[in-house]
This record gives sequence, C-alpha cells and structure tokens, in this order.
Amino acid sequence: MRSRRRPFRLTSVGYRSGVDVLKTGFSILSIHRAGPPFFRSVVLPVLLVATATLSLGAVSILWAVNSSNDVSAERQLRMTDRSIRAVVQELAQQQEMVAIWDDAIVELNKSPMDLRWIDANIGVWLSRTFGQEEVYILNDRNEPINAVIDATRASNHEFERIRESISSLVAGIRGEPGSSHKDHAAENAKAPYLITGRAIHDAHLLELLGRPAAVSVMKIIPETDAVPYPHGREFLLVGIRYLDGNFIKQVSDRNLIEGLRFSVVDSPQSGEISVPIRSDVDDLIGYFIWNPELPGDHLLKDVGPATAIAAAFILLLLGALVRRLKQSMSALERTVLELKASEAQAHHLAFHDVLTGLPNRALFEDRLNHAIARRQDGEQIAVMMLDLDRFKHVNDTLGHPAGDSLIRDFSVRLAKLVGGQDCITRLGGDEFAIVQVCTAGTEDPQGLCDRILAMVHEPYDIMGNQIFVGTSIGLVLAPEAGTDRSELLRKADIALYRAKSEGRNCYRVFTPEMDETVNLRRVIEEELRIALTTGEGLEVAYQPQIAMGGNTMVGVEALARWRHPKRGYIPPSQFIPVAEQTGLIVPLGEWVLRQACLASQRWPDLFVSVNLSPVQFRSCDFANHVISIVRECGADPRRIELEVTESVLLDEECGTAGALRALRNAGFRVALDDFGTGYSSLGYLHRFEVDKIKIDRSFTQSLGQGTKAAAVIKAIVSLGHAMSLTVTAEGVETEVQKNFLRTAGCNEMQGFLFSKALSQEQITWLLTQPSAKENQCYVGGPSVFKVG
Repeated sequence: MRSRRRPFRLTSVGYRSGVDVLKTGFSILSIHRAGPPFFRSVVLPVLLVATATLSLGAVSILWAVNSSNDVSAERQLRMTDRSIRAVVQELAQQQEMVAIWDDAIVELNKSPMDLRWIDANIGVWLSRTFGQEEVYILNDRNEPINAVIDATRASNHEFERIRESISSLVAGIRGEPGSSHKDHAAENAKAPYLITGRAIHDAHLLELLGRPAAVSVMKIIPETDAVPYPHGREFLLVGIRYLDGNFIKQVSDRNLIEGLRFSVVDSPQSGEISVPIRSDVDDLIGYFIWNPELPGDHLLKDVGPATAIAAAFILLLLGALVRRLKQSMSALERTVLELKASEAQAHHLAFHDVLTGLPNRALFEDRLNHAIARRQDGEQIAVMMLDLDRFKHVNDTLGHPAGDSLIRDFSVRLAKLVGGQDCITRLGGDEFAIVQVCTAGTEDPQGLCDRILAMVHEPYDIMGNQIFVGTSIGLVLAPEAGTDRSELLRKADIALYRAKSEGRNCYRVFTPEMDETVNLRRVIEEELRIALTTGEGLEVAYQPQIAMGGNTMVGVEALARWRHPKRGYIPPSQFIPVAEQTGLIVPLGEWVLRQACLASQRWPDLFVSVNLSPVQFRSCDFANHVISIVRECGADPRRIELEVTESVLLDEECGTAGALRALRNAGFRVALDDFGTGYSSLGYLHRFEVDKIKIDRSFTQSLGQGTKAAAVIKAIVSLGHAMSLTVTAEGVETEVQKNFLRTAGCNEMQGFLFSKALSQEQITWLLTQPSAKENQCYVGGPSVFKVG
C-alpha cells in the first residue's frame, strides 16, 4: 500500500513570530550602536548573542514542529496499513472457532437442519461476536444453505450478489483447476494458501459490490476422527468484513484517527492525507482519507504567540535597561539567581509528589522508559506496584492528617530499602511503584519484596497511636513479560490485583495465566449479565440440613447454579467472586431469594437458608428491600434463614448491625456461616444477635487426621450452646465425622453423607414419597434420614 500526505510548512503564526523577534532585536541595536565603550564592549555582544539565540531558537522550534507533524502522520499511516492487513488474518482466525468442530458437522448433516442452532453457534454468532457483516454456509455444490447479514438470518438468494466475485476463492478452496486466486497465490505472497491443523482456508482483500472487503472461505471439518465427513465435498464457511463500515470506526477509535472515511476517488481536502487500498490482485479499490493528528501545529498555536511576545518583551526590556546596566549589575545578578531558583522549584514540583517528595507518575514513566531503552543483555527490569492494606480504615478512624503522616513514614522506610539507582514513585493515594534494574550481583526483586513485606509489619507511631498495616505487591519482570511501558504497568497492576484477591499482605509475580484469568473474568461478567437479564441457565439447588436427634431433614440451603448454554456447568467458585466484584451479586442474590421464597411455600415443614454477600449489605436500604421481596412472594419470613459471613460483621460502614436487627425483627433467622475461620469473637455474637453458627467444613473434614479440629469443634459447640444458639456442622461426608459431631452435641448437619444439592423438583418428590410418611427416606447415598 502506498501513502500520500501533504507537505508541512511553517505556519503563519510561527513565521510572524520569528520576523518580529528579528525586527525587535535589530531596532535595539540601531538605537545603541553609537553608545559608550561599555555598551560596545559588553552590551552589544550580549544583544547580538541574544538576538542570534532567539532567532535560532525560533527556527529550531519551527523545525521541530514540522518534524513532529511528519512523525505523527507517518505513524498513523503505518497503523492504518497494519489494521487493514490484520483484519484479513483475523477474519480467518475467527472462522476457525466454529469451522473445526464436531458439532457443526453433525448439525449441518441433519435433515432437516436446525437453523436456530446454526444461527446461535455459527452465522449469527460470528456476526454478533466479531462484527462480520455477511456469513454464508455453502454445501458441496457451492449452493448457500444459510445466510446471515448484519447478525440477522437472510434469504439464501442474497449470496448471488457476491457469488461471481468470490467464485475463484471457492474454486481455489475446493482445489478445482484453473482457479485464479489459487494460481495468483502461487505467484504472489500476499494471499498464501493457509493450512492450520486439518482446516484449509483462503482469505483475501477484495473489491466486493464496489466496496473494500476482507473475504475468507474455509472448509468445515471435524476436530476429531469420531465424526466422519465427506473429503472433497465439505461444507464451506464464507465470512465477509467490509472495510468501509464499522471497521472504520474501530480503526479510528483504536488509533485515535480523526475524520477517517472511505472514498472511491483520491480526493483529500486541505490538510488531509490518503492511503490507497488495493486488493490482493493489486486492483485499486479506493482510498482511506483522514485528518492527521498534527501535534506540532497544536503546540505552535498554543505557545507560538506567547513565545514571540515574550521574546519581543525581553528584547525591549534589554533596550530600556541598557543605560542602567552598570549601576544595576548586582541587582540583575540577584534577579537571575532568584529566577533560576524559582525555575528549579517549579521543575521539581512538576515531577515530584508534594506530600512525600518522591517522583510522581510522569517522572516515573520517563525513568521506566529510560531503563527499558538502556537495558543491557542479561539485565532484568522489575516493576513493582504497591498498595497499602487497611489504609482506608486509618483515614476513616483517625482522619486524613493521620493518613498523610502514614504515607510519609511509609515512603521514608521504602526509600531506605531501595537502591540509589532504583526509582520509587507515589502514584497517588496509598499507591506506590518501584522500578528496579537488576544486574549481576544486585538483589533479586523477590528478595526486595520480602524485605518490604517484613518492613511494613513494624508498627507506625501516628498522632499518638500505634498503627499496623500491610501491603500488597504486584511484580512484573522485563524482558520476560515484554518491554512496552504501558504493558508492564498493566501487568504489574494485574499481579497486584491477584495479591490483593489472595489474602493481601503478599506479593505475586505476573504470569500469562493471570492475564488469561482477567480475560475470563471479563467474559464471565458479560455473559452473567445476559443470564441475569434472560434467566437462561441460572438455577437454584437445595442441599438438605439434617437434625441430629433423629436424622430429620429440617431445612435446605439454597445454592446458585449456572449451566451455560455453550460452556456447560460453571462452578460457583468462578462466577460468584466475579459477581461480587462487579456488583452483579445484588441482582443475583435477589433472584436466588425470590426462588427460595417461592420454593419455601411448597415445603411448609422446612426452613430455606439463603446466603447473603457483604456487597449486598452496601446496597441502599438493603434490609427493607429484602423484606419487601419476601412479602411480594408471599413467603413466611420465619421460615427464611439468612446466612452471613464474618466479613459482613467486620464492615462497620455498611450499617450491618442495624440491617441485621431489622431483619430479625421482621421474623428472619440469621446464621453466621464459616464460623471459626476468621475473626469471630464473643463480642460479635453478642452485638449482632445471630440465631445459628455454622462450623466451617475445613474443621469437619480434618476430623481423624491428627489435627486439633476435634478440640475446636467441641469448643465451638460449647460456646454456641452457652449462648442458646443452634450449631450446624458443614461438610459431613463420613460416618466417623457424623458420629463425632453427634457426640459433640451439634444440633444439625449438612454434607454429601446425607445428600448433595438437589433440584426443587427432587426435594418436592422426596417429600411426597410414601417413605416420607413413615419418617424415613434415602437421599444421594447410603445414609438414611427422616423428613421433618
């Protein structure tokens, strides 16, 4: 692809500025050319040098403006060219997701075909997911059997509009003799025959219906040998992406290109540049035209007039003060020194944090760029992102002055640990960053992280208080993780997020798996939003809770389940944390509560337990909202048990105490889940007045393994009974555990020994069996329990 751009010239503003500087300088010289010896020996050379310097500076600035404009325009040309070529390869890669698939072969060979399945998994899916404007499926006679245009199924006759234009690609993929694209591919490396695994496809940049288009044709074949298919008579998948549609907006947004448009003729207006678009057979299709970003012109317009005025003013001032130069030399020297000091102070403030004196983000990024550019073979660059744990708690309890003092003390300690060649930065708030250049004989980054973690544990004396905080650290290493500054900072931030999500007060080194996890979390978030909107795939399962006295089922715990239509079963350990971090746990929790309320009306002899997330307590008027949901469903709040974790009790800002009090006054029972694993105390149990404590499964499953779990369980049971609380043990899976818990005095048990989580229909069926009337029933295993 060839490019054309306009020549850059000095703007009128810059030109007048330079001329004004020269005129002013020469006018001053003419006034004083016959002055006294001091003027001729001292002032005149100074004026000559000043005038020459200002003139040279003006010319240099204008040259730099033009150079900056040239570099910016050339960069946009390269990025546009790269984006155009990349879309062809991306189109082929997108097709591989559905073209190499056993299910696709099975569905396409059905009679009749399930067009809804084909839309959802091939045509409409490719169009919606990747923006392919047209998708066709051809049979072995190259006749269309499915057509999708703009994410909507269309008439198969629409294929006739493009049949002739892509016939050579279809013939080439079929291996038919005389196909022009295949023959041309052998001669021209622009359009090679691509083979990926067992799939064969051909992708080209063509003129289609008078528009530039990326076209890819690919055989649909199975991914395993388990599904037979007719070799040589495969179905073909045709994908089309027009480059003058939403592709233009994507390229414009991604590369910050202003006014990008397509034209069949080369007609750039004043100040625009154009890029010709040629097909893979070198036919001219049209041009991309846009207004290039010209940072030099913007800078000149902003500072040019002010610079010219300042230069002229300086020269005029020299002319006015020249007669008094002798008498004012000492004062002038003092003024110069003050100006230099002020400039140094301003420069320092521009690149340093006011509170700590450390470099700020701008200086940090500059030093990171220099470290990357000067890196020698064998050297490693470590980028660390740090975040103080419990800093917000210090601010909220002791005030912002205490928080500022803590930040200053921490920065001083940090500076003592880091080498003089390394850079420490305060990014803002309680966020810090470190750039460490690791050479032979220097401390490795992991060692520095360990020393930082040890240092931060020491108490801080802040305003007469001893404060204990921790820190989480994200570490990324270059060149292993790349050498791009933005990417290194992004990956360090991902590693920091992982450290905080895995318990805080630790460090984590970035790995590619973390990036994949972030992408997976994004996908789960998007698809969970859709599931909450449509209700498709979401379910509630109910695990029985058994009374210890007679093996009686007294209640069930409602558990969210998600069976994705494409991904299959997604465990709660994957989607619940994403829901909590994105706020989706609020609508998800309300949905589960509604389902549990409806189910409870079918089981009048059981209570239904529903888990509440700490995030839900942060919702406005949470307690009243829960009460209104239960009333709308017609459920009895006395048979709804709400399970909360200890983290809810620790979060003072959520108004937890008032919310729980309102819920208990409305008739709900409150259970403290996972008891014994956190910061539970008698104070919490007295203050929040819970009805039940649930012993965490980690203690139950440790019974009989030589641990202290037995003693802990006995202590918890004694504590619960002393406070008139119901004690439930979770995770019961063996008869040994069951017998010990019964002897210890647990009131209720829950676990796979009795039953796994069941559907609502299974629970209802269980309650209606004749054995239920005899107070006995088998569920999920060999154990027997009664139905209360």
